[in-house]
Amino acid sequence: MKVDIGPVTRLEGHLSIQTTVENNVITAAKSVGEMFRGFETFLRGRDPLDAQQITQRICGVCPYAHAIASSYAQEDAYQLDTPSNGRIIHNLIQGANHLYDYLLHFYQLSALDFVDVTAVLKYTGSDADLNNLRDWVKREIGSGSPFPAAPFLPRLSGRYLSDVSTNVRALKNYVASFEIQKKANRASAIFGGKFPHATAIFPGGCTQGPTIDLIASYQSMILEVRDFIHKQYIPDILAVAGEFPEYWDIGRSKGGFLSFGMLPFSPGKESGRLLAPGVILKDRVEKVDLEAIREDVKYSKYSSASGKKVREYSKLIPDVRKNEAYSWIKAPRYHGEVMEVGPSARILVDYLQGNNRQVKALVDKFMGSAGIGPVQLNSVLGRHLCRAVSAVVIADFLLDESERIDPKGPHMAKYHLPDTAEGFGTTEASRGALLHYIRIKNKKIDQYECVVPTTWNCSPKDDNDQAGALESALIGTRVENPDEQIEANRIVHSFDPCIACAVH
Repeated sequence: MKVDIGPVTRLEGHLSIQTTVENNVITAAKSVGEMFRGFETFLRGRDPLDAQQITQRICGVCPYAHAIASSYAQEDAYQLDTPSNGRIIHNLIQGANHLYDYLLHFYQLSALDFVDVTAVLKYTGSDADLNNLRDWVKREIGSGSPFPAAPFLPRLSGRYLSDVSTNVRALKNYVASFEIQKKANRASAIFGGKFPHATAIFPGGCTQGPTIDLIASYQSMILEVRDFIHKQYIPDILAVAGEFPEYWDIGRSKGGFLSFGMLPFSPGKESGRLLAPGVILKDRVEKVDLEAIREDVKYSKYSSASGKKVREYSKLIPDVRKNEAYSWIKAPRYHGEVMEVGPSARILVDYLQGNNRQVKALVDKFMGSAGIGPVQLNSVLGRHLCRAVSAVVIADFLLDESERIDPKGPHMAKYHLPDTAEGFGTTEASRGALLHYIRIKNKKIDQYECVVPTTWNCSPKDDNDQAGALESALIGTRVENPDEQIEANRIVHSFDPCIACAVH
């Protein structure tokens, strides 16, 4: 039985998931990116200093990550000596954006896979927001309308949280999280200039200089966000985990894990990072080798050469009629291996290296209380938990980092645009490992290549017919209702796909 459960909602962009179900088990899956954009094509011939602005338009949710990766690539190409303030401000902007994105992902994109909105019908408290929500649900359920208002209804059939108070709490936090997300975005915009699409991020620093007032305002907002993370976000994730423990073993991808690490402690490629870079292959952590990354297109709608290294791509050729191709997403591979990137990869890579003591302490604490091991972080619940661990660690770091700014120090590097150069920039978007590559000839962009988190996770099969991370996580999953597949939707949402990024 073949079932198309797309377009999948509550994610960024256009993703279709095509499954084959036999005896209520998914035996095959296709992740289908349904559009083409071509950022790498129209960047050619432009001034290199346009890149950190244009690439932000790849995504309106995590534009800062693209600006940072592009800036790092240009810093590498120009051999810039970035001042400490420039590195710190980059971190403050990017870190706050991560906090916003984690809250957005859980509450607005994933929580409704588990939270029962109809529980508010039994609510008898005095909270005005919840009373309004209860009245809305009652009106919509009773109206018989075939098109009830999103995002709460309609919904897939299946089991949801059963405890009324837990549902009410989660729904209250759903509403409250909007204001907290705004605080995180405003914190990013203090130094970035605006959100989305920062105007101030630049190779070698930031055009917005630090002042005592700006630093204090930033700290005030991050303190509020951190408080919400501890008091609302983490308890809600643990409540879901407590009632759905089977999801520690559902949605496990087959392959390795890749993280580029994020938030460097000092300028330069060799600087340590708050969360360490690394590759996990066969339960062993190795140093990242960018030359080991190749992009296959056997099942992608491009007639360009397949299996090329990042710097080897010369021209991207769309081919909508290509035989066997089913997605506009390419298939990146590391030494030919499938890689999962994102929160689980980021935390596992750091945890197994013992890089960050706080990461180790938090992971050990939560694994101990849940009775799980590291392997179960590769799961639906594992991805949610690893986002929460990242949020705690990043929020604490940002407050410490903001104290390290020297308001009187320089915040921009002096640069000279070379005639010919190339550079790599790597960081972590909230969804995972992000790489930008730039090659400059005659002071113009000759080649630009982005390898983006969801390109890894939602890739189609590669030249060796290996399913991508998301496809492999779906295969083998038991579904109660093959026509709706709430289980598959929970797996998809745990990866937080961004298809606009994936097809860039």
